[in-house]
Amino acid sequence: MRIQLPIISVNNDSHHGGRAALTCRFRCGDACFHEVPNTTTNPYVGDVIADALSRRTVMRAAAVVTAATAVGASATVAAPKASAAESAAATAATSTRHASRGARGLRFEPVAPNTADTVTIPDGYAQNVVIRWGEPILRGAPAFDPENQTAESQSKQFGYNNDFLALLPLPGERHRQVLVANHEYTDEVLMFRGYDAANPTKQQVEVAWAAHGLSAVVVEEDRRSGKLTPVPRHPLNRRVTATSEFKVTGPAAGSDLLKTSADPTGTKVLGTLNNCSGGVTPWGTTLHGEENFNQYFANATRATDKRYGLGTGATERKWERFDKRFDVAQEPNEPHRFGFVVELDPYDPTAKPRKRTALGRFKHEGATVRLTDDGRPVVYSGDDERFDYFYKFIGSKRMKKGSSRAVREHNLSLLDEGTLYVAKLTGDSPAIEIDGSGKLPADGEFDGSGEWIPLATATAKGAVSHVEGMTADEVFVFTRLAGDKVGATKMDRPEDIEPNPHTGKVYVALTNNSNRGVGANAKADEANPRNANKHGQILELTERWNRADSKKFAWTLFLVAGDPSDPATYFAGFPKDDVSPISCPDNVAFDSYGNLWISTDGNALGNHDGLFGVATRGDRRGELKQFLTMPNGAETCGPVIQDRRVLVAVQHPGEIDGATAEKPLSAWPDGASKINRPAVVAVWRKDGCDIGV
Repeated sequence: MRIQLPIISVNNDSHHGGRAALTCRFRCGDACFHEVPNTTTNPYVGDVIADALSRRTVMRAAAVVTAATAVGASATVAAPKASAAESAAATAATSTRHASRGARGLRFEPVAPNTADTVTIPDGYAQNVVIRWGEPILRGAPAFDPENQTAESQSKQFGYNNDFLALLPLPGERHRQVLVANHEYTDEVLMFRGYDAANPTKQQVEVAWAAHGLSAVVVEEDRRSGKLTPVPRHPLNRRVTATSEFKVTGPAAGSDLLKTSADPTGTKVLGTLNNCSGGVTPWGTTLHGEENFNQYFANATRATDKRYGLGTGATERKWERFDKRFDVAQEPNEPHRFGFVVELDPYDPTAKPRKRTALGRFKHEGATVRLTDDGRPVVYSGDDERFDYFYKFIGSKRMKKGSSRAVREHNLSLLDEGTLYVAKLTGDSPAIEIDGSGKLPADGEFDGSGEWIPLATATAKGAVSHVEGMTADEVFVFTRLAGDKVGATKMDRPEDIEPNPHTGKVYVALTNNSNRGVGANAKADEANPRNANKHGQILELTERWNRADSKKFAWTLFLVAGDPSDPATYFAGFPKDDVSPISCPDNVAFDSYGNLWISTDGNALGNHDGLFGVATRGDRRGELKQFLTMPNGAETCGPVIQDRRVLVAVQHPGEIDGATAEKPLSAWPDGASKINRPAVVAVWRKDGCDIGV
């Protein structure tokens, strides 16, 4: 029986911007069509940011005009007449546009925005599909057969809907690396022919459980081409699924809030769900953020469940019919065991992954790590929800160097002790000057500051809450409520957060929030010229003294996304007639030159999602160039930026309203009428040189 899809109007601040309702159903449980979980009256940073945009744009424009006038006057007096040969050379140089210009690492011809059903890359570059959903990676895995998938076969094959990617070195094996991938969610409509959403079968559900989770697979490089291919049955290859056993660590381990009938100790969990982005630690492990876990649990009624977006009825996938742990009425604490950051040791396939409760429980987009001057870990993470917060964890134990078992065990305890903080941002303009139109305040300039508010501290001897009226266990399990209580600043869906390895500045991707100013939701309170934020922005945060463990920071607007012709957009002051349009920034990464690379999720400009690079310093700061685009219905995930290679995850290709396994609406990656398979793609220069140089 073919599923009849509901007709749902497009909402541009969905997890996918203007993308299909099909994506909204399976990725985040229609989160943006539900009531906003955060109903507190905390200040809203989008209103503060817009003021920075408006003032800085005007001041930068004035500076550019002044400089151009001075240069023009000088040229009128001194410039000699160009020869015919010089004019021809200048014309030829102009025709090359960006290919030989730009910051080092970004010297490529930008890809034009498009709706082509392929991965479009710059001229002079090549690509290959590294690995697809269902490809065998473990010993004994069968070849992919979409008509006869079983949980046993899927548990030995590459999972579905790859998101976060990491490429780690593999000492002793030349030209090989370890690829680690998140498998965020399943879309059963596109996976199974004849899928009946009202009555999924036990086999379909068990395959979906096995398609969630994580994959680790060794890949090998063809040094002549840059192509990457998987190495099946390598001893390090691994699958972690929704039924694998995890160890709960940190201050909430053993808490009454985590105990269930299957686990009365509160220290063991089956599975990980909705792993979105992540990070790589300096000690060689990977971190994976559990994001929209709420959609997997049925029949929730408590206020704490509502704050996390759990529904009161049946779920989309109906998993509660096959395992009572997904029914909150029967297992009220099971949802409390999801929404954490998972740490995986990719070099030890026998080690249980660990859920790190000291990093808090919310919809983690990911988790990225930098070290303090004395070697303690600092982890940044965003809570991907409209009007929610972003956080920082400062560890109390120092990382040790080395690769011995004792050193690795020590480093695997680093994320269990320390203090969890939430961000509060402050503007500097009097409220009387704010009318919501974007009119500049009287001071004509803008600076923002902020502080990290402590929520709870975990030590080897126990944990202490810093939030009045909440125990430490409650802070770590109901972290959103702790943020509410201390007055954290509401954000426009904070997603990936990445420190610049060159400058230490921290970049926060805020995907969108068109609900701002709608109904009782927060309205402009600091001259935000964009009342409906459907394109998102990126915040640049500078810790005081550039110390990772600082409790104070300054912040500025780095980029406000959208069509460059829109006066409400901003590209760090760079001339807007020389940048690519961008909408809905999601995952971010850095290359070795300090350029920020941005993948998008839900392009609200009518084009497909893509990957962009932008300079963060120098005279080309803010010059943003599109590097690639996605096929029909797909989202750009990953990404990994190496000197000679860019790696992206093509997530949910063909996920368009009306699409089914019988009627795919994308021909990617294997051709028309073939089932769509999420996959990982590698891109490199044909001449073998480094990317963008």
